[in-house]
Parts: sequence; C-alpha cells; structure tokens
Amino acid sequence: MASIPAERVVDEGFRLALTGTPGTGKSTVAGLLSEEGFEVLTVESLADEAGLKGDLDPTDDALVIDTEALHEVLLDSWQTMPVDPVIVDGHLSHHLPCDAVVVLRCSPDVLESRLAGRGYHSDKIQSNCEWELIGGAWNEYEDGFPWIEFDTTASDAESIVASINGWITDGFKPVSQSPGIDWIERMED
Repeated sequence: MASIPAERVVDEGFRLALTGTPGTGKSTVAGLLSEEGFEVLTVESLADEAGLKGDLDPTDDALVIDTEALHEVLLDSWQTMPVDPVIVDGHLSHHLPCDAVVVLRCSPDVLESRLAGRGYHSDKIQSNCEWELIGGAWNEYEDGFPWIEFDTTASDAESIVASINGWITDGFKPVSQSPGIDWIERMED
C-alpha cells in the first residue's frame, strides 16, 4: 500500500463511508483515493464476504443487501480500528459502522443525464433522481457524527478528493455542515 500523505492530522486508521446516489461519482472518487494509498472496500464485497449479498431486485435491478445484518456482522469484526484509513464505497455505506461519512451529491438534472448514459431504465432514473432531490442520505444523518457533503455536479473528481483530504486533515471538521445541499431551494432561486 502506498503511504498516506504526511500532512494529515488524523494519523490513525479510520473507516470512512463514501456514499451518495448512484451516478454521483463514488467509484471514481474511491479509485483516486485508492491511488493515494487508502484501502477501498465496497459494500458489495463486504456483504459477499459475510454471506449477505442477495440477488438483483427485478423491479429496479438493484442488488439486495441486508444492511442491518451487515452492520451487526461488521460491529463485531470492526471493534479494532484499522492501522491505515479505509474507504467504504457504496450508496449504503453510511448504514455501516464507519467513523465518518462523505456524501457525494449531484444536481438531479445532471444526475438524470449520467444515469441515462449508463443505460438505466427510466423508472430507476426517476427514483434515483427523486432520492437525490430530497437529499435521501441526509434523512439518515445522526447529529454529532462526522458527516459532510460535496457537490459533484460541476466539480472534477480530483478537486473532490482534495476537499475530502482537507476534511480528513482538519480532523473531520466541521463535524457536519447541516443543512447541506438543498436542490429544491436552489431551483427556487
């Protein structure tokens, strides 16, 4: 594994959930973080290892994962902090016992285009765009837990990674930037 940049204030291991609606750039950002020396795990691989990876849901072609059961399995095995930082990539990662959460967000209009480019079915595109519009992940935020959002609409992945590194270096401060990104409010402006 490559070395972690020396300027990081957070010098011990931690687990950071990298979450957000499909199409917001999680896998791209996770890949860049991996190149910087972070270990990257996926929710899917963790579920597979735990025997909790289900089948594809025929209504939306989404992989079914019992996140509550996975959380419980990981609570036991993750009692000890990792030696080096770990990124947990996946839109359900904020349901797992991580130490901090980064939520990637994207304007619903741009997200719609990205998902259409992936060949998503129109119903799946609509449900994901609606989830993004209402800020779905924020509805699951726990007060006082290190949690931050980044808008990937017009930002390149490298600048998002730099911002994530800055947040880590600063000791996950601010702990949260509530109220976060509000697409409905932005549309009204």
